Amino acid sequence: MTAVSLDGRLDVHFTLNGNPVSVATTTNRVLADLLRDDLYLKGTKIACGRTVCGACNVLVDGTPRASCSTFAFEVDGCAVTTIEGLESSEGLDPVQAAFARKSAFQCGFCTSGMIVLAKGLLAENPDPDRATIKDWISSNVCRCTGYQLIIEAIEEAAAAMRTAGGAR
Repeated sequence: MTAVSLDGRLDVHFTLNGNPVSVATTTNRVLADLLRDDLYLKGTKIACGRTVCGACNVLVDGTPRASCSTFAFEVDGCAVTTIEGLESSEGLDPVQAAFARKSAFQCGFCTSGMIVLAKGLLAENPDPDRATIKDWISSNVCRCTGYQLIIEAIEEAAAAMRTAGGAR
């Protein structure tokens, strides 16, 4: 990270969905706003703005993080993955595919945050039990569904990823 300029801006360099990015931003700009407004990645949602709902989750160096309360300059030198970075030329990520197969969403507003959180969980624990899944997703709020199909989708994705040898 470079020094703050006289106009209050600084350059932030990070990897976004596998691609190097350099942006000039202010010290009070949160990552969610940078992603949505400056980099046009609208999959990251903003609901509470206070690290309560999980709709804004992204992966920072593989760990789920609330982008609504992460300053953009904090990801300098990091690898950031958004929901848009999960799909590849091979198709949907296994977690995305499981959510679609199980219809584990209704309005979809919380879905990107849930999927990103699930990716973080499965990277840390490829074979989570149901209690662990419930504990992890308790940080995400979904007002449309019960969480049953979300839990089943994460279990299905975990099994698929183990069968594929942890692929993707």
